[in-house]
Amino acid sequence: MPKLKTVYLCNQCGYESAKWFGKCNACGQWNTCVEEISTRSNSSSPAARNADREPVRIQHISEIQASEDARMDMHSSELNRVLGGGLVPGSLVLIGGEPGIGKSTLILQTALKLKDRKILYVSGEESGPQLKLRADRIGTTTGDCYILSETSLERILAQAGQLQPDILIIDSIQTIETESVESSAGSITQIRECTASLLKYAKQSGTPVFIVGHITKDGTIAGPKILEHMVDTVLQFEGDQHYLYRILRSIKNRFGSTSEIGIFEMIQSGLREVENPSELLLSDESEGLSGVAIAAAVEGIRPLLVEVQALTGTATYGTPQRSTTGFDTRRMNMLLAVLEKRAGFKIAQKDVFLNIAGGLRISDTATDLAVISAILSAYLDIAVNRQTALAGEVGLSGEIRPVTRILQRISEAEKLGFQQIIIPKYNLKGLDTKQFHIQIKAASKVDEAFKMLFR
Repeated sequence: MPKLKTVYLCNQCGYESAKWFGKCNACGQWNTCVEEISTRSNSSSPAARNADREPVRIQHISEIQASEDARMDMHSSELNRVLGGGLVPGSLVLIGGEPGIGKSTLILQTALKLKDRKILYVSGEESGPQLKLRADRIGTTTGDCYILSETSLERILAQAGQLQPDILIIDSIQTIETESVESSAGSITQIRECTASLLKYAKQSGTPVFIVGHITKDGTIAGPKILEHMVDTVLQFEGDQHYLYRILRSIKNRFGSTSEIGIFEMIQSGLREVENPSELLLSDESEGLSGVAIAAAVEGIRPLLVEVQALTGTATYGTPQRSTTGFDTRRMNMLLAVLEKRAGFKIAQKDVFLNIAGGLRISDTATDLAVISAILSAYLDIAVNRQTALAGEVGLSGEIRPVTRILQRISEAEKLGFQQIIIPKYNLKGLDTKQFHIQIKAASKVDEAFKMLFR
């Protein structure tokens, strides 16, 4: 008979203890202890599990033959880019995002496009008729896609063994449960054990598995942190539901680069790929208005021209307000201090509001120059030339530090018809400016850039 045992787990890192704890001994987080009831049998001991396994021979790294498996084309340039060039056979991919952001829509429409692949779509949240209604709304029902509404892991793996699909989709991991664990679906133990079983299935059969995961109110993927360590790729589907654009961001990828993004637009018939987002993120409505600057940013390997909007005003209640949308508030406070200390502009008693147009969230430090230019433009009530793009990281001493991928930034600005771009002076070293038709200006200090913009 299996033995029932009460254990205490940390819902952040999965640390297991026989006693309750207030602070996790592994990750140091407070109030993360949850009680779970696990089933342990004598046959599940490490010695019993490894009894039938053949010993693995130790190999020198020079003896191992590297094999590059052919990636699966997902018939989506944005998804292929985020995955690193396509889906790797035998990989385990985790997709997380807020409720209603479009995770299931993205997975279903991708599955329906793969006409040359056999897809098994397992849904523990929706029934078959519900998925059929979504497929009809998307408008693509010709794919070789099979639907299974099931929450039992054992039955799912049995059906997958009979069908032998090319791709297995689990929507979502929080609804799947295994009989080997005596706890409810969505618990830490269930998520960990189900993911481990799916990982074993993916590696042994060579079938890639997509897992849809929920997120917490803090924006992190629900479940133990070990869940993200177990999978091969973690994709975060994010975006403001009040905007049409959605960003698929790679935050972990064993088979490609991280911080890669794919941009989609939510329309009535599903998600549409945005091949040139710069044209959509720039509007002509702010022509001649102050507080607007264009930043030449790079997300992953993709250059983007984004519109940075700023607004300043006198603090009404004594304490100035600092509010940002799509940009780090602490970094904006640092840039405000640079403006006041190094450039001599008194903004300490001003309310400052900053917005990245289009609902995007930009983490590229090369947008610093555009941010302080937009803030100063709003402060002086002088418009920045709309035909000027900006790229540069601002240091604490007021210097404009060099940025990466300067060729891509300049080429993107030139392609969209900008007349000039201001870049860090250091980036001019080794740069052949004659190959570009756009006027390239360089600045080493923020006051030099301001003289170019507001002369």
